[in-house]
Amino acid sequence: MSDFVTLNCNPDFRRLYNRGKAVTDPALVIYYSKNRAGICRIGITTSKKIGNAVERNRSRRVIKEAFRKVASQVAPGYDFVFVARSKTKYLKSTYIEEVMLRIFAQEGLLLTESGDE
Repeated sequence: MSDFVTLNCNPDFRRLYNRGKAVTDPALVIYYSKNRAGICRIGITTSKKIGNAVERNRSRRVIKEAFRKVASQVAPGYDFVFVARSKTKYLKSTYIEEVMLRIFAQEGLLLTESGDE
């Protein structure tokens, strides 16, 4: 699975914040929940604590690129919200990719060798 859809409705974000599971790392916070759509949907949040608009946009780009590389290994049918932390703006997408893989493996969200969950 290499495609994903962007979450952009406030109720979707609130649902994940309230009912989803959260996993934290110094570089990133991931909220996730199973969806009925059968595809991965992602949303990215960066607050003004991160910095100015340039730094927030860089954080979003880094997270999006890291997920793009990992998306083929993630089990379909989940919604994700990635929350950037103050460290994120200084990190490369390869490091964020490693963090995502570690968290997804820890939570059992990666596809197995046989191609199913």
